[in-house]
Amino acid sequence: LKECGVNVEQLHSNQSREELTSSWNNFKNGKSNIIYISPERLMTDHMINNLKSFEIGLFVIDEIHCVSKWGQSFRPDYEKLSQLKKIFPNSNIVGFTATADKSTRLDIINKIFDNDPKVFVKGFDRPNLSLSVYQKTNWKLQIIDFLNSRKGQSGIIYCLSRNKTEEVSAFLIEKGFYASAYHAGLDASVRKNVQNIFMTVNAHIVVATIAFGMGIDKPDIRFVVHLNLPGSMEAYYQEIGRAGRDGKPANTLLIYGLDDLVIRRKMVEESNADNEHKLRENKRLDYLLSYAETPECRRKVLLAYFDDFSESCNNCDNCLNPPKLIDGTVLAQKLLSTIYKTGQYFGQAHVINVIRGSEDKKIIERGHQNLSVYGIGKDKSKNFWQSFLRQLLANGHLQINFQRYGAVQITNIGVEVLKNNTSFFYKDILVKLEKKLTKNIRYENKDISNESVNLLKALKALRLKIAQEKNLPAYTIFHDISLIQMSQTKPYNQTDMLKIDGVGTTKFEKYGKLFIDKIVEYS
Repeated sequence: LKECGVNVEQLHSNQSREELTSSWNNFKNGKSNIIYISPERLMTDHMINNLKSFEIGLFVIDEIHCVSKWGQSFRPDYEKLSQLKKIFPNSNIVGFTATADKSTRLDIINKIFDNDPKVFVKGFDRPNLSLSVYQKTNWKLQIIDFLNSRKGQSGIIYCLSRNKTEEVSAFLIEKGFYASAYHAGLDASVRKNVQNIFMTVNAHIVVATIAFGMGIDKPDIRFVVHLNLPGSMEAYYQEIGRAGRDGKPANTLLIYGLDDLVIRRKMVEESNADNEHKLRENKRLDYLLSYAETPECRRKVLLAYFDDFSESCNNCDNCLNPPKLIDGTVLAQKLLSTIYKTGQYFGQAHVINVIRGSEDKKIIERGHQNLSVYGIGKDKSKNFWQSFLRQLLANGHLQINFQRYGAVQITNIGVEVLKNNTSFFYKDILVKLEKKLTKNIRYENKDISNESVNLLKALKALRLKIAQEKNLPAYTIFHDISLIQMSQTKPYNQTDMLKIDGVGTTKFEKYGKLFIDKIVEYS
């Protein structure tokens, strides 16, 4: 923002005492009218008392889903922000999030806002992102196969553990890729150096835990890979969303196996959270698994989780290379009937126990062994029914009621299958499908003309030189689209340069002449 001419300050723990004092004095004396601050620092008595002496026009809360206990990133310090409406009744409040489902949005409204706020929900679809899932077999071969067709591109590979990031980055370096590990256990100076390299250099791969990503706004990240199962759809969506922010095609790949599921379940169970929170986290994990297992369009499943909708995208592995499907209508009717007969009050574990004829204590206590559906699916394994149920969930035939302790419930679409008005096909979990990323056919790069290529390279080199001198991300100088337009239109003066997308008066004053001189040099 400062680079764009905005007077803004920040307060955070990495600043020295002198820097903190200078930032606060600039804000207090009116030299800047915007200040960035964490919820933890904002909600201290000392800071609140200081801010009461100002007329605060607006509080902007980023990542506001952290306010909600229904959200996957709940933070108690964010919940304290609910006090703002009482402490500053004349101030406006606005919140932003990219990963809040309906329950989370309602919880945010109840906690943060006094009256009914205006709610704006923009579509969640990122159509330039290609979505693919591999069943983990040999991750080294799979990741190299993926990266070999993406040499020269920048990307992020997410791993679950610190040790895994070190192992994967070392492996990639051995294979000739420019890669760096990033995790919270590294020294702060090392982490900062990795970030700086990633932001300024092309063809750099960061192998990271989820510690990497927040605040990273590199527009030309061409791929995001998960080598382990993320913890939820929200986390997955947020992390893949770091790719392709320039609007150009980008690839996302999830490589997962049974070991990932075991680790994730263990992490939930061993956490210090209460049982209600653990239940929610397990249900979120269930939905992510259903996404990974669905035979249908992955984009449909992803967007449905956020109450958004899409036609088949022709930009995911299932659309481009459809898996073998089997008519599972009768099996679906058996499972849906079991859910219906048990009152739609129970989670998947109880439903599957009933359909398989288990003698579980809870079944006997409720008399469910006397139901007509008891044992009608005992010829199938527990793993089969778990996967089958997740596929029904993924395709909208079932839904999870988080506020009823994770009860599995039938949707209107599911009712149509139950009434035999429509069929249901499922992916055979016993068939190992070889999934290969197919070339993105929905979006194609529009290459610039040949005569502009050399100029574009020169402009990018100039941008990188300036960025390194100023210790700034390259895109904060000019975005790629701005440089492409410069190479095509060749502006020679301020009037023409200001017509370029992303070039304003402030940026022109700082960099305009340098880039015009380079354009003249190549003309």
